This record gives sequence, C-alpha cells and structure tokens, in this order.
Amino acid sequence: MSESKHNEIGGQHPEHIPQQGSYRNVVLGLILVLLLLVIGAVAGVLTRSKDNKELERYTAANAAPTVDLVAPKRQGAGKEIVLPGNMQAFTLAPIYARTSGYVRSWTHDIGSHVKQGELLAVIETPELDQQLAQAKADLESAKTNASIAKVTSDRYQDLVSSNAVSQQDTDNAVSVTQQRNAAVQSAEANVRRLQELVGFERITAPFDGVITARNLDVGQLITATGSTVTAGAGTNVVSRQVFDLSDIRKLRVFVNVPQMYTPDAAVGMTASLTLPQYPGKTFTGKLVRTASAVDPGTRTLLVEVDVDNKTGELLPGSYTEVHLKSTGEVPILLIPVTALILNADGQQVATVDAQNKIHMVHVTTGRDFGTTVEVLSGLQEGQKVVSNPQDSLAEGDVVRVVVPKQDNAGGAK
Repeated sequence: MSESKHNEIGGQHPEHIPQQGSYRNVVLGLILVLLLLVIGAVAGVLTRSKDNKELERYTAANAAPTVDLVAPKRQGAGKEIVLPGNMQAFTLAPIYARTSGYVRSWTHDIGSHVKQGELLAVIETPELDQQLAQAKADLESAKTNASIAKVTSDRYQDLVSSNAVSQQDTDNAVSVTQQRNAAVQSAEANVRRLQELVGFERITAPFDGVITARNLDVGQLITATGSTVTAGAGTNVVSRQVFDLSDIRKLRVFVNVPQMYTPDAAVGMTASLTLPQYPGKTFTGKLVRTASAVDPGTRTLLVEVDVDNKTGELLPGSYTEVHLKSTGEVPILLIPVTALILNADGQQVATVDAQNKIHMVHVTTGRDFGTTVEVLSGLQEGQKVVSNPQDSLAEGDVVRVVVPKQDNAGGAK
C-alpha cells in the first residue's frame, strides 16, 4: 500500500500521534507558578502591612513629648531663701584732682595695693608755682611796709609828748601800722592757700586699698573738681576721677528682700553666699543692717550682709546668691519654680496620670524660695508633676515619662 493511500484511509504513524500527558504537565506547571506568585504577593502585602503598623506605632511613640516628673512633698518651711545680691567694696573712693595741671607722673596702676598716704601721681602746675612765688614776694613787701609803718608810729608816739607832732598825725601813723599788719596777714593767708594748692600736686591714697581704676596718663591735662579749664584745640581735658580706690578686705553685699520675707531678715543672722565662679564653695557673711523701710516701688527691704575677704578671693561687683534661713516651722508643699505654667488661664501645673496623660491643674502659690515655690492649693503630696513643661503641652496629651525624680521634689535647700 502506497503512503498516499495509507494517509487516505486515516492511518497514522505512532510518532505523529499527540501525547496527552505532556500537555497536562505544562498546565500543571503554569498553575503552580501562578500559585507561587499569588502566595508571594499576599506575603509581601502582609509584610508591608505589618511594617506599616510597626512604623505607625514607632512614630506615635516618638511623637509623644518626653517629660521629667517631680513629686511635690511637704517639707519644713525652715529652709533657705535664695536671693540675688551684688558685692561692693567695703570702702570705695573716687579720687579727684584738687588742682589743675598736667600729669607729670603716676606710680600705681590698676590692681596695685597701696597704703594710706602713699603717692599715686604728681601733677605739674607751672602757673600755680608762679602764683606762689608772686604771693611770697607780696608777703615780703607787706612785711616791709608794716615794719616801716611801725617805726613811724613809734617815732610819732615819742614826739607827741613834746608836742613836736600833733595827736592827729600820731593817730594816723598808728592806723597805718595796723593796716600794714592786716596786709601782712592777708598776704600770709594767700601764701598758705597757694602752698596748699601746690601740695595738691601730689595725689595720695586716703586709705589702705587696691587701685581699681586709673583714668590719667603722663602729659594729660586734668582739672580740679568743679573747676573749668579752657584748653586749646586737640588738648585732652580730664575732669572725672583720676583713680578709684577700694578697700576689699571686707565686702558689702546688698540684697533686696521681698516684703513677705522681711520677718526672716534679722540683724545679726548668718547668711551663706555662693558664687558661680566657685561652684560647690560657700562663703559666710553676717546681716549687719537693714533699711528699716520697704521700698514702695519694689516692695522689698534693702539689707546689707558683710563678708570677710582677707584672702582676696571675692571681687567687688560680683553677682552672688545669698541664702537666708527662713524661721517658719509649719510644713509646706514645695514644687520647682520651673513647673509653673503662666498663661491667660492663670497659674497651672501639668500633672500626669497612670496612662501618661497630661492634666492641667490650677494652683495657688505662696512664698517664692528662689528655685522652689510654695503651693497653697491645687496639688496634693505625691502627685506626678512635670518639672519643666513645654509650651506645647495641652490637656489630654500623651507623654513619655523619663524617670520620676521623687527625691528632688521640692528642691528646697
């Protein structure tokens, strides 16, 4: 049978018969790939959803402001009142020139320790020297005239008894003698005055101390206090003090005590002083006097605290914090001053509940102890209070608490 005939009768060679199993495998493979793709897509979506939720939780947690807490406690009112003060030299003297002239020399600069009467500077006064020389010459002339007048007066008194001269001439001679003597006294007074002025050419220290300012230099024209000197163009005229002299062996500290604490400011009480340049170091002073009157403008009482400074550690003009003991005995509730919120709603503090939510509480305050303040109403002992609230804190805000500072509640010393 020919090949064409074979094809006509529908005969087929085994190699040309389709294999049904191979198609089935291909379909199954495609289905498996699709399933894997679907599973991978679903897993990716779930992973991204989980990551987004974790990111949201992390963002929400970090978006909450971080706060420090304090727990107000009742403490004895016999604490320290901390008030600012200014240190001043116990004795401070601006030294002025008593005569006008040019500076010939100066012997001490700022920081120099000097003794009473020690020379500080010399002023050259050529015009004054000439005036003194003229005054001395006038004195000699007056003495000569007085001597001649006395001889004439004595002669007339001898001759009047023999009627050689009249009584009138004798009286005139006596009067002239008295006038000449008065002229001598006037000339002597003028010489003494000029000698005093010449003595002012030497500027000396009025007491033991340290030079804290020098406002003169060699060749500079200075004027006497209250005098007026007309100087040529370009001449430097100085009319202010030429030196500042301070006695710093003891310092005065002036403190303005609020009216509320005036009963605690008693003369004779001890005060402790701290300065920023000496951290951890305390100096002891004594309250020696008060103004005995409250300033109506500031409602404060000016008090003076004296402190020894033999070592010279303390410097005049320094800022200091003065610690005065309060005499109260009734326990009071204290919080840091920084915990107070002052706004249109009045005085508030931010408290935190068990869910770390903020609640604004109105409080009434009493005495201010510098770093702490007394709370009269609005708070209870042991409540959690934000020690330094941010301006953005509001009622109901969720916060992150760092560590409650239970031991530093009042902060009073």
